Amino acid sequence: MDIKPILAIITMHKDKVNAGGAPLFITENKEELQTVAFKLEKILDAMAHDLENGTMIIVKH
Repeated sequence: MDIKPILAIITMHKDKVNAGGAPLFITENKEELQTVAFKLEKILDAMAHDLENGTMIIVKH
């Protein structure tokens, strides 16, 4: 199994996330969360994954 690195974390709950070296983006609401995630997805040529808890991650596949 090939482990994919997390390139970025986008969250509305900064107190619940430990980025562990990945860039962390804090957003105010769900609309901003999705906007930032999808822009990073395109910029980094990677995939956005919604963890459905107010946090999304960007992973290179």
